[in-house]
Amino acid sequence: MLSRFMSGSIRNLEREYSCTVRLLDDTEYTCTIQRDAKGQYLFDLICHHLNLLEKDYFGIRYVDPDKQRHWLEFTKSIAKQMKSQPPFTMCLRVKFYPPDPAALKEEITRYLVFLQIKRDLYHGRLLCKTSDAALLAAYILQAEIGDYDPGKHPEGYSSKFQFFPKHSEKLERRIADIHKTELIGQTPETSERNFLQKAQMLETYGVDPHPCKDVSGNPAFLAFTPFGFVVLQGNKRVHFLKWNEVTKLKFEGKTFHVYANQKEDVKMILTYFAPTPEACKHLWKCGVENQAFYKLEKSSQVRTVSSSNLFFKGSRFRYSGRVAKEVMEQSAKIKREPPEIHRAGLVPSRSCPSITHGPRLSSVPRTRRRAVHISIMEGLESLRDSAHSTPVRSVSHGESFMPRSRSQATDASDGMAVISDEAYSPSDSVLPTPVAEHSMELAVSRQINGAPCSIEEEKESEAGTPSHGEGRDFVDGRFAQEGAGGDSALSEVEQVNKFVLSVLRLLLVTIGLLFVLLLLLIILTESDLDIAFLRDIRQTPEFEQFHYEYFCPLRRWFACKLRWVGGLLINK
Repeated sequence: MLSRFMSGSIRNLEREYSCTVRLLDDTEYTCTIQRDAKGQYLFDLICHHLNLLEKDYFGIRYVDPDKQRHWLEFTKSIAKQMKSQPPFTMCLRVKFYPPDPAALKEEITRYLVFLQIKRDLYHGRLLCKTSDAALLAAYILQAEIGDYDPGKHPEGYSSKFQFFPKHSEKLERRIADIHKTELIGQTPETSERNFLQKAQMLETYGVDPHPCKDVSGNPAFLAFTPFGFVVLQGNKRVHFLKWNEVTKLKFEGKTFHVYANQKEDVKMILTYFAPTPEACKHLWKCGVENQAFYKLEKSSQVRTVSSSNLFFKGSRFRYSGRVAKEVMEQSAKIKREPPEIHRAGLVPSRSCPSITHGPRLSSVPRTRRRAVHISIMEGLESLRDSAHSTPVRSVSHGESFMPRSRSQATDASDGMAVISDEAYSPSDSVLPTPVAEHSMELAVSRQINGAPCSIEEEKESEAGTPSHGEGRDFVDGRFAQEGAGGDSALSEVEQVNKFVLSVLRLLLVTIGLLFVLLLLLIILTESDLDIAFLRDIRQTPEFEQFHYEYFCPLRRWFACKLRWVGGLLINK
């Protein structure tokens, strides 16, 4: 009896596994789920834990053993998507940024989006000029520490907070001045709403850049926003395509294509090269999902998309959620008492070391992370946002990040828009998260002074993040060291190989179809199968004419040739 009970318990354990999800406030939610559970089940558990109803804007992100990022697909089994062994580690993040985040129905949704955008600001995804940066940081201060109090906040208190990749003393003084004089009396909810309204007006709102190269081998960043498709290159936004202008997204291998129709029926095709085929596929899937979410009127209009024009090759993918218009309509129907939001305590965030916020809801206590050499599945450090798709822009001495507004960006969508005074360089993104509380102050001081962190810490970041002193591009080592000439030669060889493979596939499919037609013809003419549809075909005048005028003479010719060949073989 005991052995039977133990064997049953072991089987139950084998059918279950542990999942840990880091939330936006850096607390961790851990649960045990069945091995065949789908992504939707885990997502619903997290939303129930957070008391979140407007959940369509969020998603679960994970990193595979090759350090490639993915969004968890809710319609598929979790275990089949993860390439690693349990326990699994993931992150809750904003997947689709609301076009107007301040207009969200519930405060808890606005609070979670606020945490995401604050994270974007810290990791350099949300670029802005100095005056806007100071105001955004002041809103964060007001939301988290309240009104300025001389007894609690000594001179230089704003310098203890790390809002951006790098600070200047002038910027810190401006943040403190705004917090002291302009935001007195604002509640956390009001400050967060004002923060969202200001962030939404910035040109890089909702940008999560994917590193690529253009056809000339120059670095570029591709991103999908609530308003369209964006390409950032150097210190300029070289392309901005509204979602109604984008007609098709395709990828093959490491090559990504964007087809668009602009004003006056001008058709254009943009081509870029991702670091790896897996990164290119992830880029394509993100584009397909964003286009469906923001462009379509109803989820019933969503169609399965193929990465190729030919049905027998390429990947197929279908967005499975609701679209933005449906989400907003559903949000308007929410009628409940607003859930309580706990902003208690000042607990340092692991990904934003000096931006302080406390756990809003009860969750599993955080485990202390080792200072160096943490494996991907031992902790959640590999899911940190300052990674290959999160370039960070260095800022110093009051220089502006981006001197343009949202309205200017929309009006000048056809031309190049300057987004900063200096090149948007991913080599500045080596600002790893401090991994132990006792080393937090040291890491912050390193970041403020612009010094790179240790090589061991750099290796813990996700794939594609180069070290500060390498002077290489943002992709993997082999790809980064190749010059523009090598890239073009390699792309030509790849194009020839792809063409040859396409021709071979087409030839194989044609031969297969001919073979099937031949089998059907033999069954019609030579077999005695008395099936209704075969009998109907045999009785048609066209088939009888074909049978007696073409097929029978051809059969006699083949029989004659076979007898002749057989005679030659026998005589030999």
